[in-house]
Amino acid sequence: MMMFLKMMSMFIVELFYLLRTCTAEAVDENLVQTFFSFSKFHILIATMFVLILTKQFYNLSTSNKVYLIDFSCYQPPTWLRAPVCSNLEHYEQGKYFNKETMDFVTKLLLRSGIGSNTHFPRVMSSIPPEPCLEDSLQEVKDIVFTSVEDLFHKTNITNPKIIDILIVNCSMFSPTPSISSMIINKFQLRSNISSYTLSGMGCSAGLVSISLAKDLLKVHKNSLVLILSFEILTNSGYFGRKKSMLLSNTLFRMGGAAILLSNKRQDRKIAKYSLQHIIRTTMSYDDQSYRAVYLEPDEDGLVGVSLAKDITKVAVKALTTNITKLGPRVLPYSEQLRYGLTYARHKISPPAKTDGSIPVPNFKKAFEHFCIHAGGRAVINVVQKSLSLTDEDTEASRMTLYRYGNTSASSVWYELGYIEAKGRMKVGDRVWQIAFGSGFKCNSAVWKCTSKNDATVKNAWSDRIGRYPVEVPEVFDY
Repeated sequence: MMMFLKMMSMFIVELFYLLRTCTAEAVDENLVQTFFSFSKFHILIATMFVLILTKQFYNLSTSNKVYLIDFSCYQPPTWLRAPVCSNLEHYEQGKYFNKETMDFVTKLLLRSGIGSNTHFPRVMSSIPPEPCLEDSLQEVKDIVFTSVEDLFHKTNITNPKIIDILIVNCSMFSPTPSISSMIINKFQLRSNISSYTLSGMGCSAGLVSISLAKDLLKVHKNSLVLILSFEILTNSGYFGRKKSMLLSNTLFRMGGAAILLSNKRQDRKIAKYSLQHIIRTTMSYDDQSYRAVYLEPDEDGLVGVSLAKDITKVAVKALTTNITKLGPRVLPYSEQLRYGLTYARHKISPPAKTDGSIPVPNFKKAFEHFCIHAGGRAVINVVQKSLSLTDEDTEASRMTLYRYGNTSASSVWYELGYIEAKGRMKVGDRVWQIAFGSGFKCNSAVWKCTSKNDATVKNAWSDRIGRYPVEVPEVFDY
C-alpha cells in the first residue's frame, strides 16, 4: 500500500513538472497560467484529496476479506474409544432395553457406517452411567481446552490476549457461567473481548458461527476471531423405547474443533483459506421441517432428540433452497447457461422415465472438494445423489463418519482435515462445506485455498491417514 501511495505522489509531481516545462505550442498558455495561479497550499490539498480517495478505494476493496488462519480438531484419547461391540455389550449388561428395543438398536449400530474408533465421554463407560453437571463440564474441558491449546501451538500464539472475538457453539449444554466465560477464565483472555455463545442450533451451528464472525469482522477491523464448535454428549443419552429417539444414540460421538479467523491484511500471507461465500437457509416456517429434529419427552417422560423418518426429504428440500442462492455466486456462466437450457427443456418436455426430480447444476465446475456434514450414512447418500457426486467427492465425509461418527457442528472441519492430510488441497482449490441442523437449517460455506498445504503437519488424521479410505460395509459383522 505504501508503495502504491508513493507511486501516486510521484505521478502528481511528474505532472506538476510537465506542466511547468511544457512550451506554449504543447500546452495552451492560458491553461498553464491558470494552473500556476493556484497557491502551493491548494496543490497540496488537491494531492492529499487524491491520495485519501485512493486509500479509501483500496480499503473498500479489501476490508471485507475473512481469512482462515488455521483450525484444530479434537482427537480423543484411545481409552475413550467406543467400538460397536462394546456399545452393544454395554447396553446388554445395563439392561436398559427390552429385547425388541435391543434388536432395533443393534440393527441401527451395525448399519450406521460408524466404525470402532469413535469415542464417547468418560461417564459413558460406567454401568449404568450416572451423568451429572461436573461430568458435562469435564467433557467441555477435555474437548475445548485441548483444541484451543493445539490451535495456539499451531499458530504460534503465546499471548491469548490478542484474541478480539470469541464465538462458542454448543447445542445441548448451556451452563452458567457460560462456556465462553470458561474459556476466557482458562486462557486469561482480555476483559474487553467480544464473546458469544450459541445454543440449540444443531449440527449447522458451526457455519452459523462463521457467518456471525464474518458480520462482526465488518465492524471490528484488524481483529482475530476464535471459534469453538462442539457438542456435549454426557447428558444427551436416551434409554427409552421410542425408536425415533434411539437414532441419536447410534450416530453422535465425541468431537470438536477450534478455528482461528482474521481480517488483518498482513494475515493474507499466512492464512490457509479465504472465505468466499456463506449462505444460510432456514426452513423453520414449515412445520414438517421444524419438527424434523426435535427435543421432547417420550410417553414415559424420558427426554431425547427425535429424528423424523422423512428427515432426508427435509434435508433435500433445504439443500435445494440453499443452492438456489449459492449457484449464481459460484457457477461459471457457461454452466449456468447449460443448466438453464436443461431446466427449461425438462419443464417443457419432461422425459418419459423420471422420478420427478429437478435437474441440478454440475457443482464440480465450481468446487474441487466437498465437505458434507457427516450426519449419517443416509444423509451423505441423499446429498451425493442430489448433487450427482462421485464416491471420491464424498470420501472425506464417509471416512469422517466411519472414524469419528457424527461430531455435530465440527464434522465439516474433520472432513477438511482429512482432505489436507491426504495432500489433496492445492493453492486455488475451492471447497464447499455443507451443514444441516435442527430448525431445519442448511448452511453453506465456500473457502478458497490461499497457501500451500503441508500434508505432514500433524492433525486429527495424521496418526493413520495411510489406512484410509476403507471399504465400509453396508452391515458390520457382530
